This record gives sequence, C-alpha cells and structure tokens, in this order.
Amino acid sequence: MTEQPQSQQPDPWKSFRGVMAGTLILEAIVVLLALPVVARLGGGLTAASGGYLIGLAVVLVLFAGIQGRPWAIWANLALQAVVIAGFLLDGAIGFIGLVFLGVWLLIAYLRFEVLRRQKHGLLPGQQPPPD
Repeated sequence: MTEQPQSQQPDPWKSFRGVMAGTLILEAIVVLLALPVVARLGGGLTAASGGYLIGLAVVLVLFAGIQGRPWAIWANLALQAVVIAGFLLDGAIGFIGLVFLGVWLLIAYLRFEVLRRQKHGLLPGQQPPPD
C-alpha cells in the first residue's frame, strides 16, 4: 500500500486546538463561579472584583477563538499571569490562576511532546499501515 496523501492524513493539531479552546471555556466558567465565592468571603464583591472577574471571563471566551494561531499557547500562558494577579483583589481568584497555570503548563508539555514525535515521524498517523 502507498502512503496516504498529505490532505488525508490525520491532523494532530485539530484535536489539540479543541483541547485548548475547551480548557479556556472551562476556565471562564470557573472564573464566573468565583463570583459568589468572592461575594461571601473577604471584603465581598466590589465593582473592581466583579468587573475583573466578568471581564476576565469574556477575554477567556474570546481567546478560545484564536487557538488556531501558532502563538496561541504562549498567549494562554501569559493570560494566566493576569488571572494570578487576581490575588490583589481576592485570594480565591489568584488560586484559580495557579491551578490553571498548572493545567496550561501540562498542555504546553504535551504540545512539545507532539511536536517532538511529529518531527521524528512517531505519530500514529505517520506510521505505515500493517502488512
């Protein structure tokens, strides 16, 4: 058998982009779920903390739409610094940032592994069919 044409080979990045977009949507939901937590703990929900959380959730959803760009993973990691900066408003917000920073570092590692395996021809879609 011959090798599949380039257009018919599976695209490992299509599913990877979906994972990144889905993670951003999940993070936006978690950020919005922090609204009642911030309202009940500490100084309560202020205009600054409420606006920060809602604005951050909107940015996270918007970022889900740019995951096809080659620099998207780095933008996602930089965005985590903005979430972690939420410690200035409430500790719960910063904690969310730290948890999702760990998630994004894992995603960055997985991206590195897929790139490495693709470069060496080790991905399942790059293997010849069994005889």
